Amino acid sequence: MRRFSGKLCALVLALAAVGCGHSEAEWQAQLDKYGKLESQYNDEKSQRERLEEELAATKLRVAELSARLKEMGVNLDQITSELEQGATEKERLAKDVEQLQAAVDEYRRRAEQLEQIRSRFEVLQAKLKKLVSLGLKVEIRHNRMVIRLPGDVLFASGSDQLRDEGLDVVLAVAEVIRTDSQLMSRFFQVAGHTDSAPLRGGKFGDNWGLSAMRARSVLLALVAPVSQKGGGLDPTHLHVAGYGDTDPVESNDKPEGKQQNRRVELVLLPNVEEMLDLKSML
Repeated sequence: MRRFSGKLCALVLALAAVGCGHSEAEWQAQLDKYGKLESQYNDEKSQRERLEEELAATKLRVAELSARLKEMGVNLDQITSELEQGATEKERLAKDVEQLQAAVDEYRRRAEQLEQIRSRFEVLQAKLKKLVSLGLKVEIRHNRMVIRLPGDVLFASGSDQLRDEGLDVVLAVAEVIRTDSQLMSRFFQVAGHTDSAPLRGGKFGDNWGLSAMRARSVLLALVAPVSQKGGGLDPTHLHVAGYGDTDPVESNDKPEGKQQNRRVELVLLPNVEEMLDLKSML
């Protein structure tokens, strides 16, 4: 502002110095012109300050939402880091009001996306709360919601045949899903896992075979008709995966850890909108 006013004063002095060559009307026209420029400069300065305040507030909201998602188990550390790097670059390039407005709009969009993701996870967690009360574990792993079914309850050692109490657990999970239209519309992966104890020979061949066949047994129970004492879920919305001992949740060094690793997980797969939301923030 001082620099602009200085230039304006210099112009007035210059006009005064050569006053004999200009009429009073010409002097006034020049003063009016630069008066308008000064007014425009002040307006743009005020707009920039307002946008910078809005940008700071929106960035704070993004940080708060990221922290809340992290508390829920969704790891957004890498995404947050990339957002901060992008913000620094955006601010460096924001040399005029239009670019600053674009930065505000971008952060507002990201905040809305994080809010939508947070809301989806909260709704799903509330719907699956009944399973927690039954002693099952509902958690976020690899940015996906997972229902963990204890393997030792489901199966006898080295077997892929569901125990009676294991079938009761599977049917309880199926009932929660079947009686909720939103959950019934979702897709699930039934994933089998084992501990690190090697399995050689037999009908399964190895831990990969055992984990896949256990997952298959759970899937068959989930999709069997209710009239046949099954879960009654849509078979087109489930598929099987066997991970063997490649994705442990605890260390295999102790018996307690091995017990946790012997499990079957029902993994809630993200839908297209959720995948687009996460991808757009990278």
